[in-house]
Amino acid sequence: MNGSLKSSIQLGLALLLALSAGILVYQSMQSKAAAGRVPAVRTAPLVVAARDLPAGAKLAPDMLRTQDYPETMMPAQHYATVAEVSGRILASAMSANEPLTPSRLAGEAAAGGISAVITPGKRAMAVKGNKVMGLAGLIRPGNMVDVLVTLPMEGHNERHMTKVVLENVPVLAAGSQMTTDKDEAAQSADIYTLELTPQESEKVALASTQGTLHFALRGASDTETVLTEGADARTALASYRVQRAVRGARGAGNTVEIITGSKRSQVTF
Repeated sequence: MNGSLKSSIQLGLALLLALSAGILVYQSMQSKAAAGRVPAVRTAPLVVAARDLPAGAKLAPDMLRTQDYPETMMPAQHYATVAEVSGRILASAMSANEPLTPSRLAGEAAAGGISAVITPGKRAMAVKGNKVMGLAGLIRPGNMVDVLVTLPMEGHNERHMTKVVLENVPVLAAGSQMTTDKDEAAQSADIYTLELTPQESEKVALASTQGTLHFALRGASDTETVLTEGADARTALASYRVQRAVRGARGAGNTVEIITGSKRSQVTF
């Protein structure tokens, strides 16, 4: 084999190896590009709130809009067009861009206003208030309150007792406002609308006509029921009072009764 033929063979092998290496590099780059390519996300139209909407609002086209939403994240029940829900009543408030679902709507026969947001089995009852009852405007729609009543004691018209009669009661409206903007200044109301059971509404009706009502604002996460005995003038004035020592029989020691709020304890020494 002469030198020129040998050189040609070596050159051909080198070109073949270079071509093979190039093909492998190209295939590797293509596979990496395909792996890094994000697959197209399938979307569908979904009706959402165009702005913050209050409970009891009658839906109009300008209150809603449609937006493309990933099908994998679509609520099980939803609406695809604004026309489907135009004229319906919101049963609960919505935030801007929040998807509209059937659970957010009152029944098709609902006429709007406060009747659309009452829980089934409950009643809306208006109670006349004042600045003291409403904590100078700090009680707002959506708050939870305890209701206290001060009534004359039976058989003792000159003596009164104050007692918690209802706990954890929702406030549906303060005055004519069913919602309150978080940035809105506090305002006092003359009428407060509470959501009550029929039995609770009877208690409030009696208390409002025979005595004086008071509201106690609850914390947002406080749902505990607290049992109380009520307070009259005697128990109220006895709060935080230490009783004088009572001398017992010889050798029996002295007993001191301590009253702290509604709690009583005795110490003997």
